[in-house]
Amino acid sequence: MKRLLPIALLILAACKPEPAGEPVMRTEIGKHSEEPAKVEVPAQALPSPCQSVEFEQQRLTDCVADPARHSIAMALAGADGAPFRSLKTYRDNLGDGAANIAFVMNGGMFDTEGKPVGYYVENGERLKELNRNEGPGNFHMKPNGVFFGSDGKWQVLSADAFFASVSERPQFGTQSGPMLLIDGALHPDISEDGPSRAIRNAVGVDADGKAHFVISATPVSFGLVARYFRDQVKAQNALYLDGTVSALWNPVAKRLDSAVPLGPLIVVSNRENGAP
Repeated sequence: MKRLLPIALLILAACKPEPAGEPVMRTEIGKHSEEPAKVEVPAQALPSPCQSVEFEQQRLTDCVADPARHSIAMALAGADGAPFRSLKTYRDNLGDGAANIAFVMNGGMFDTEGKPVGYYVENGERLKELNRNEGPGNFHMKPNGVFFGSDGKWQVLSADAFFASVSERPQFGTQSGPMLLIDGALHPDISEDGPSRAIRNAVGVDADGKAHFVISATPVSFGLVARYFRDQVKAQNALYLDGTVSALWNPVAKRLDSAVPLGPLIVVSNRENGAP
């Protein structure tokens, strides 16, 4: 891993264009070891929705949100309007509400201030419009896409499909890119096992409507994560959330990752404990 660099370099690295057929390279910043940094958090009575799995000789963590058991929301900033920028800050902001958390994961690309660069809806309020602009970097590796939902019905769609078919504002939504799977096929510009390696995370929804949030334990390619969603999750669509900054808070496992500053967060709460 490279030594810690200013966050500005992360943004520049994310905007570096790649030749067609190659995944966008991301500069590795911050110390993100094979065993993520952990902070002790109170254990919960409910079993963890996150399981360690092995796929193509690589270790991944697959956290499953079940509409019958969980609710999903986005979180970006506290009451003062300042983005949380870390899982620890978000956890500390919750107070007693932390007992209801199933897991939290970083959820979409962001600017130097931690604000989303694409579509973002929190508690039914749209804070950022759909971004269909051209540009460099992973976000603009078309097609990119949107993870969104309302009332326990969750979807991943490409940005164009979302624009064409979704007329009602969802309760939550976040835009990221690239899409890893589109209608069951790998993104056309993602190599089977390209040279770019990073700690990566992504989301997809299976045939039962359960959302799978997957994060790698070690640096892996875009293609490997895409194949996991295709071959194991059996998702039709899957969306890349980020690399290098990828992080997970899993209270039951007492895991609270800490790497570089984050942006939007996807919050999965337990319905059994009174989540809406």
